[in-house]
Amino acid sequence: MSNMKKPESATAFLYSLEAPTEKQRKGFEDFLARTYPDDTPALVWKKTAELKGGFRLEVGSDVYDWSLQSRMEQLRRKIVALDARQENLLPLMRQTVTDWTPSTKPEEIGTVLTVGDDIATISGLQDAVYGEVLEFTNGIRGMVQELRPDELCCVLFGDSSGIEAGDPVHRTGKVAGMPVGEAFLGRVVDALGNPIDGGEEIQADAYYPIERPAPGIIHRQPVNQPMETGLLAVDALFPIGRGQRELIIGDRQTGKTAVALDTILNQKGKNVVCIYVAIGQKASSVALLTENLRRRGAMDYCIVVNASASDSASLQYIAPYAGCSLGEYFMHQGRDVLIVYDDLSKHAIAYRALSLLLERSPGREAYPGDVFYLHSRLLERSAHLSDDLGGGSMTALPIIETQAGDVSAYIPTNVISITDGQLFLESNLFFAGQRPAVNVGLSVSRVGGDAQTKAMKKAAGAMRLDLAQYREMEVFTQFSSDLDETTKRQLTYGQGLMRLLRQKQYHPLTQHEQVITLVAALNHVLEGIPAEKISDAQHEMLAWFEQQDAALCQRIDSTGLLPDDDRQQIIDLARVFVADYQKKGQ
Repeated sequence: MSNMKKPESATAFLYSLEAPTEKQRKGFEDFLARTYPDDTPALVWKKTAELKGGFRLEVGSDVYDWSLQSRMEQLRRKIVALDARQENLLPLMRQTVTDWTPSTKPEEIGTVLTVGDDIATISGLQDAVYGEVLEFTNGIRGMVQELRPDELCCVLFGDSSGIEAGDPVHRTGKVAGMPVGEAFLGRVVDALGNPIDGGEEIQADAYYPIERPAPGIIHRQPVNQPMETGLLAVDALFPIGRGQRELIIGDRQTGKTAVALDTILNQKGKNVVCIYVAIGQKASSVALLTENLRRRGAMDYCIVVNASASDSASLQYIAPYAGCSLGEYFMHQGRDVLIVYDDLSKHAIAYRALSLLLERSPGREAYPGDVFYLHSRLLERSAHLSDDLGGGSMTALPIIETQAGDVSAYIPTNVISITDGQLFLESNLFFAGQRPAVNVGLSVSRVGGDAQTKAMKKAAGAMRLDLAQYREMEVFTQFSSDLDETTKRQLTYGQGLMRLLRQKQYHPLTQHEQVITLVAALNHVLEGIPAEKISDAQHEMLAWFEQQDAALCQRIDSTGLLPDDDRQQIIDLARVFVADYQKKGQ
């Protein structure tokens, strides 16, 4: 401790059961003179029956607690701080007890004023910082979330029923963080990094704070490598790049999670770490999703972070930040990461609940004024790092739930303005059987063709323009029965394209399958097949192509290129297949 420290109070209070002897008083006065030389406080003894062994000296906010209870608490915290995941825990505990001596440094101890709704108001911790973890006597931890002149507010991460007014609170000196490491792959954890899948304890490699500054511009590089979803409607029209933030937005039950899940499944064998963060969902829904991933062999490269609807609002609040820290660990190792936040609407609601309990002023739709910053500081951490930092990337797929398709609501507009594009899933399309129900008109990717391989870019061609013409013509002709042949042909062609964009869940397409489908469709090779049969014809055609020219398929996947010769070969083979298919159908 610095010898120049000045006490906050002119009086030092000594608490003990028995009065100090003259020798003991002289020792205390000498200690105060050495510690506070500029303004030595006067010593005042106060009797207290609470301290049955030892004493406690309080000088302003400095507390020197040499009571028996405090010394045992110091030892307990030192043992708890040991890494319980290590195998040789008993020798570590034995060494800790043997080497332990009570600390003589002042400890800043706060007092609980009020507690309720997972919020504790605390006094006496003047030096605590925003985001710091505090520890209560029963082992429950919390995070400082509100700083006021004479008190602070802390959100709790556990059952608050054991905390009462008057209980002491200790600073840990750590900001809230998340254990990270390779051992998390294949596991389901809560927002604090604890396993909740019934498996063994996880050996962490490091401890990352849940709040970290986003990489600066000079530490990023352009988003120009594809993060393929395996969904033709997305990869052909709204490509996603590694390091991009693409919003998935739509009403409830329109297939938002299904799009994210198919994207995760499509990363199998591509050395991409996938993190799925479930916020405010039913535990049964998350268990079903995890089982689907495990059954399809995807959990080997996945991590599920779950803060379910039954968890406290504070755990739902920190869950996406904790998942992002896990992703940053792998990103800084030079690996590619895909992270799904499902969903940020519930995240904003949890934060709104905390903010109102913290007595912050409500604004639009009762959200606090900093709700935009809530999501921007999360999503800005997704990036494609420069080669100097390893070249890793983290691609974010945040999900937002709308009400009756209202994208102009507060939270949807906020997240739309933060992200690099959005996939808008429409209820009418979903119930009409168009799944994934991507609205081609309202969806957009601001990265565009930069995130496509040359083969996909060349194959997709003018597909978006063709679909736009079809939609316009469909609206124009829906009340007309007398159509000319050119218009009928255009409508049939557009219907066929829309049918091709339909895709079963859990069946992502490889790059060569998408390229073959697009080249055949956009060159009007599939026009002779009725729209209701075009999906079946597509699957048969792709299987037929792999039998007829496996080298072509492999060449497209490995090089990402589509020379004119290969393109013409696809058209020629597709015509042969369509001719045979039509003969079989007659």
